[in-house]
Amino acid sequence: MQINNSGSALFLANNGKRFKPNKLSDMVSRYVKLAGIKRAGSCYLFRHATATAMFDDGADTRPVQEMLRHADISTTQIYTHVSRSKLAEVYGKSHPSALSDDSIF
Repeated sequence: MQINNSGSALFLANNGKRFKPNKLSDMVSRYVKLAGIKRAGSCYLFRHATATAMFDDGADTRPVQEMLRHADISTTQIYTHVSRSKLAEVYGKSHPSALSDDSIF
């Protein structure tokens, strides 16, 4: 279903038309500030958080690349930073040293 020639737009303004460039980031920044958060907000933060969460949950790089619409996979690999807790969890479940009785931890 398309509303007012919105095409494949995910977010629409109250008038049913596509948001103008940077409008969503401006709105996010305003709401972050109103919430009393000291850090600047933008849609980029949501993209980064989503990609990081996907990788933490075991997503492959290619689907994340497609979601982010990166032309080059090396750009997507920036998001592959693994959280320490996730790394420790994988280590504890799979590394031979962690599984043996002689574990250093």
